[in-house]
Amino acid sequence: MNDHKPPIEEFMGLSFNMSTVLMTTIACLIVFLITFIGTRRLSMNPSGLQNFLEWVVDFIRGIIKANMDWKVGGRFIVLAYALLFYVFVANMLGLPFELYNPTTHEVWWKSPTSDPVLTLTMASFVVILTHYYGIKIQGFGKYLKGYITPVPFLLPFKIIEEFANTLTLGMRLFGNVYAKEILMILLVTAGTSGLIGMFGAFLPLIVWQAFGLFIGAIQAYIFAMLAMVYMAHKVESH
Repeated sequence: MNDHKPPIEEFMGLSFNMSTVLMTTIACLIVFLITFIGTRRLSMNPSGLQNFLEWVVDFIRGIIKANMDWKVGGRFIVLAYALLFYVFVANMLGLPFELYNPTTHEVWWKSPTSDPVLTLTMASFVVILTHYYGIKIQGFGKYLKGYITPVPFLLPFKIIEEFANTLTLGMRLFGNVYAKEILMILLVTAGTSGLIGMFGAFLPLIVWQAFGLFIGAIQAYIFAMLAMVYMAHKVESH
C-alpha cells in the first residue's frame, strides 16, 4: 500500500495528477449524463430518474431557503446542484474498488476528492464566487462596508476567516474521503494475506463500504450546504 503513488505528468512546468484529471472527468460525465437523461423528456407525472432529480432539486431548494431569502438565493440552485451532485459522485467512485498499475504502482481509479489539490481548488472556487456575487448583488461599497461592521477592528479577523473558510472547506472533504479509502485499502491488503485474513477482512470491508457510502453522502451535503452558508454571508446585508 505504501508504494502506491499518483501518476504525475509535467506540462509547461506544472505537475498534473492524471488520476485526478481522469476521475474528475468521469465524475463530470456521470453527473451530466444523469441530468441530461433525467430531464430529456420532462413530464407532469414524473417517474424514475426525473422523479429522483426533482427530489434532489427540492432538497437543494430547502438548503438555500434555510440560509437566505429565496429571491436572492434562487439564482444559486444550479451551483448548489452541481456541487452536491458532483461531490457525491466523486466520493462514490473510489468506494467499490481502486485500480493501479502493478508495474509502476500508479493509482488510476480512486475518488478524485481524496486529492487535497482538488478539494482546496473547489473550496477556493466557492469562496471566490461568494465575493463575486457579494459585490454584484450588494454593490462594491456596501460589500466592503460589511468587513468593518459592526466595528472596524474586526477587519483582520474577517480577513483571516476567509482563509480559514477556504482551508476548512477543502480539507474537511479531503480528510474524510482520504481516510475512507486508506482504511479500505488496509482491509483489502489484510484480506490478501491468507485464508484467515480473507475471512477476517471480508465482513469489516463490507461494513466499511456501507459506512463509506454514508460518509460520501454526508460530505457532499456538508460541502454544498457550507457553500450556500458562505454565499448567504456575502449576498445578504444582515
